Amino acid sequence: MFIRSCLTALAACLALTPAQAAEPRTVYKNVTLIDGTGAAPRPGMSILVDGERISKVWKDSEIAFKFAGDVRVVDMSGRYVLPGLTDSHQHLATPPDRPWAQAQMKRDLYSGITSTRDMADDLRNIADLARASRIHEIPGPDIYYAALMAGPSFFEDPRVQAASLGAVGGQVPWMRAVTPETDLTMAVAQAAGTGASAIKVYANLPGQEVARITAEAHRQNLPVWAHAAVFPASPKEVLDAGADVVSHVCMLAYQVSDPMPGQYHNRAPVDEAKFGRGVNPQIAPLFARMKQDGVILDATVRIYEAMKGRPTRPYCSTELAARLTDQARKAGVIVSAGTDGFSAPEAAFPALYEELELLVAKAGFSPMDAIVAATRNGALAIRKDADFGLIEPGKLANLVFTAQDPSQDIKALRTLTLTVKRGREYPRAAFDPEADIAIRKGAE
Repeated sequence: MFIRSCLTALAACLALTPAQAAEPRTVYKNVTLIDGTGAAPRPGMSILVDGERISKVWKDSEIAFKFAGDVRVVDMSGRYVLPGLTDSHQHLATPPDRPWAQAQMKRDLYSGITSTRDMADDLRNIADLARASRIHEIPGPDIYYAALMAGPSFFEDPRVQAASLGAVGGQVPWMRAVTPETDLTMAVAQAAGTGASAIKVYANLPGQEVARITAEAHRQNLPVWAHAAVFPASPKEVLDAGADVVSHVCMLAYQVSDPMPGQYHNRAPVDEAKFGRGVNPQIAPLFARMKQDGVILDATVRIYEAMKGRPTRPYCSTELAARLTDQARKAGVIVSAGTDGFSAPEAAFPALYEELELLVAKAGFSPMDAIVAATRNGALAIRKDADFGLIEPGKLANLVFTAQDPSQDIKALRTLTLTVKRGREYPRAAFDPEADIAIRKGAE
């Protein structure tokens, strides 16, 4: 009797009501589920998508029922499904270039990236890209973006001028110079008025100012996304201030610098000799604090690999970045997958694939660890874990289907066949990786 009641209730949930009739309903049947929690894959699963969201997830052999005639059933036998991916560190408008950004976003979406964390840009441009993507006007991930705050000396950076063209960098709501005299109540409110999801604390601020910004942002219910070192604020001072997410794992290594660099642009490379073949014991308390406070590490290992080809000496090696990221994971720190850059214009897949492959090849992550970093942990970094990051009822229908098992080999992500974002399908076969190469090269 109990089982019959449960099945009756489930069948009722699957019946169309007049209010739902206009919404597409699709069942992806007989797929191996990688749900984003780190749990082992589950074969023989089905997912009901109702409009933008996941309605039901069940095992085919445990529950059987008939669907209404207008419910679309797609047989995914032999396929694997995981949550839509999040790149937790991008810059899509420094400087703004709409065709270039749209080409990058299109490649991201058709590669399974359904959300991205934009870490400070010309928010006039980013806000419109976010709007256009959100309403499916252009193909691309949902964008969640930050307004930047830094010390006045940082605003000599030419990138700031490019992202504030027509105004004065440091005097606009999305790029604000902060001094002890700044009215932070107004500055944070104006930043929120841009539609920003967070405040990014960037550079050239002492610890007391980082703490003052963070306190006011939190009072106005905005999280703080900070560089792991803000110069002269040390990593410890950034964590003491209460930052919610810190970016660039190698910046944590500045905790052992003597002296701490005073400015972002004048920082010397980290002293890697202090780490030897292992890790410096002074870093362990930082990771313990991050675990205790739930601070997320946006590691960006690939940016250190990318720095190898630059004319100036990188401030940290890929090897140290990977060791520190491995130590963070072992210490229980939540690590998200961010890129802070883009793959080569001719590359078929975006930079997030490079980040995930580096996490596995060099930073001690299992393929499943890397998947979690790009799904559940990416959602946590944006504070949108109520909406996405896992495959479960109630979450947005952000799904990635692959022909091979990425939980066994992270490179199997490159066998992606279909992305679903907010219930809409974007088949990989409909995407031409070479079509927009010229546009992506245009911004180089």
